[in-house]
Amino acid sequence: MRSLTNSTVLIGGIANVINGIPYKSEWLRIIGVILFLSNLALFLMNCIFITMKFRMRPGSFKESFISPSESLFTPAFVVSLGTILINMCQYGIPYTGPWFQTVMQVCFWAYVSLSVIASSGIYLIIWSTQSFPIHTMTPIWIFPAYPLLLAAPFAANLIAALPDALAATRINAIAIAFGAVCMQGIGFMVSLMIYSAFIYRLMTQKLPRETTRPGMFVSVGPSGFTVAGLVLLGNTGISKISPNEHFGNENAEFILKLISLLVGIWLWGLCLWFFLVSVGAHWQILKPSHNHLIHFDITWFSFVFPNTALVTATFTVANSLDSRALRIFGTVLAVLLIMMWIFVFGMMIRAIHLKRILWPERVDGAEKTRRTWARHVEEAKKHHGRA
Repeated sequence: MRSLTNSTVLIGGIANVINGIPYKSEWLRIIGVILFLSNLALFLMNCIFITMKFRMRPGSFKESFISPSESLFTPAFVVSLGTILINMCQYGIPYTGPWFQTVMQVCFWAYVSLSVIASSGIYLIIWSTQSFPIHTMTPIWIFPAYPLLLAAPFAANLIAALPDALAATRINAIAIAFGAVCMQGIGFMVSLMIYSAFIYRLMTQKLPRETTRPGMFVSVGPSGFTVAGLVLLGNTGISKISPNEHFGNENAEFILKLISLLVGIWLWGLCLWFFLVSVGAHWQILKPSHNHLIHFDITWFSFVFPNTALVTATFTVANSLDSRALRIFGTVLAVLLIMMWIFVFGMMIRAIHLKRILWPERVDGAEKTRRTWARHVEEAKKHHGRA
């Protein structure tokens, strides 16, 4: 069921990317609304199916938190909820009244509370019940921190969608902004510490296995979402939350915008670097002569969602610098990412048709792929020994 749950994350991320494209048009907005509504319907359907699974299979709810193959992906539910709420700000607030702004204010604080509980709770459960050797490490270990990493983008899109400073004052936007920065800081710092373990693993164990290598793209997300949130807060949010009245300094707005931009550019470079490293790690697999054993797996979703952070971060930096070159670069990345999303979604449908996922004893194709890979390595060793 993780495949369908993570698919809602992808659709919400793509809708977010489409909203951020600087070359606006009505047909783009319509596509974004369609994706948002489709994502909302799919999310509700997943909630129903997962509830049915837990009722029909007693103990499966607890097992999802302690299973090594499930626990790291459990926060996908909260991340899906976060992307839906961000889309609601983007596609809902500009076309509704003050009542919806209040609804999103309540949703923000509810989401922040849920993300803190989910992130800290999942890590605590993992540290108490499981042991992951360093040679198996991939940036997927960061994923339980992802709910926190959507706090700043959520707040930034909420405040940016407000019509004026009066609306921002009514929903106490300054508290939302500061709370989001706090939560974003927690998520990014936790991710940064796990980054160090990932670099150590690469230096001592080489690249991850082909079956888990797509998970390297998860390392793109933390810095990307932080850039997208902080820079957007600096660009559009600061003027609406009236920092002059709060700080009593007439230069406060300029200073905060400058700080957000400098921090954003700094982290955007880190985001781009991890993206290039992750792409380079897959170059060997793309060679026609390479005898790889990579098939559709839950980690393939990492090809899309973390990279939506890079695209939205590029758009926010481009708008802040008023850079035409960065806008074009971000748009090209957006088009390529949408094509990758269509490909991954199609491969997921194909895997379902071939009964590789969402079938009894086949929660996803990971276990079968790992066994095939191990058998291939063993046969290669025997062949080398005979030679």
